[in-house]
Amino acid sequence: MKNPLLLPVLLALAVVTVAPLASASQTLPPLPLQQDGGTWPSGHVQGIAVDRQRGYIYYSFTDLLAKYDFHGNLIGTLVGWTGHLGDLDFNAADGHIYGSLEYKADQAFYIAVIDGSRIDRVDMRVDDGDIFRTVYLPEVVSDYTADVNGDGRFDGDDGRYSGNEAASPDHRYGCSGIDGVSFGPRFGAVDGPAYLTVAYGIYGNTARSDNDHQVLLQYDIGNWQQYARPLVEHAPHRHGPATVDGKYFVHTGNTTYGVQNLAYDAVSQRWFMGVYPGRKPEFPNYLLYAVDARQPPSSGDLVGVPAAAGSGWEQGLRLTLAEDGLHDAASGIRGWNQKADVGLQPVGEGLFYQVENSGTKGAQRAQLTLMRWTGDAGKPLSPVTVLPR
Repeated sequence: MKNPLLLPVLLALAVVTVAPLASASQTLPPLPLQQDGGTWPSGHVQGIAVDRQRGYIYYSFTDLLAKYDFHGNLIGTLVGWTGHLGDLDFNAADGHIYGSLEYKADQAFYIAVIDGSRIDRVDMRVDDGDIFRTVYLPEVVSDYTADVNGDGRFDGDDGRYSGNEAASPDHRYGCSGIDGVSFGPRFGAVDGPAYLTVAYGIYGNTARSDNDHQVLLQYDIGNWQQYARPLVEHAPHRHGPATVDGKYFVHTGNTTYGVQNLAYDAVSQRWFMGVYPGRKPEFPNYLLYAVDARQPPSSGDLVGVPAAAGSGWEQGLRLTLAEDGLHDAASGIRGWNQKADVGLQPVGEGLFYQVENSGTKGAQRAQLTLMRWTGDAGKPLSPVTVLPR
């Protein structure tokens, strides 16, 4: 858990370079080529959300949300929670920001639903009205608290693994909570309704074989108004959808804390997954993976996950890695050695915002750069210097 933000906010003058948009987007505000996301007394940057229509970029700094316009002006900040706010995405359908929010000690995992349009000054707080609401995810809690070794208790509760929770024999699929979030079509399609897709965090335990898949949940959020509640940390609520609209698995090999950034790109028809690399030598341990959105899920063996009864492997809906990037012949896994763990956001026309983190504890920075997808296996993203008119 992060401590509450008590230090005064350290503001940095945002440096921004602006270029004109392509002709197909003349009605939209010009994209910045670069932006300094400020220096903050918080955790490192976790992800970004881009409001393309109105010209705003939101940065999650774990226990602080910063809002900038495309010209680099700081519009406001939101503070006042002690949980871990992770990856973000902007939902154009309702104009809200969605982000993963964790309270491991309370066994409470939420999607934060934030009305960014109301953030207009520095140091706004989540308890000022209903600007920040939360939806509980019982499916995540079920996997996080699962008694995997069957000893009749959840080992995360007894303190034996305090400070080294990754060593616990429990947590189904190695679930450490959630992080990556993105809106996109149902897996196997490239159009139709947009689903909120949530990625598990996965503990980086090299002694297990049941934690080698990324786990992705899809939700139709059309009825989520009935679940959304204000955040009350001393009394975590349990209002959320009882079921998911789809649960899927991607075999990448184990990673350190799972999908940190999840992003659907409609141009390439790919779901991109930015991770901290794993440490199992039998896998290539890439930094970035992609799922081919067009390939329908297939039911089959989750290799490494023992079946609940009898022999063999658990069955699940498996997703296909895209036939792009580097290829590890031994495992068959594809991906890229491209940093994408603290911010990756497609913005159309083959362009992405990629974020680099820097700084030290109590002074965390984020530098955003507009990149073009090259398709090159060795260097898939290249900085944009001038956008076409």
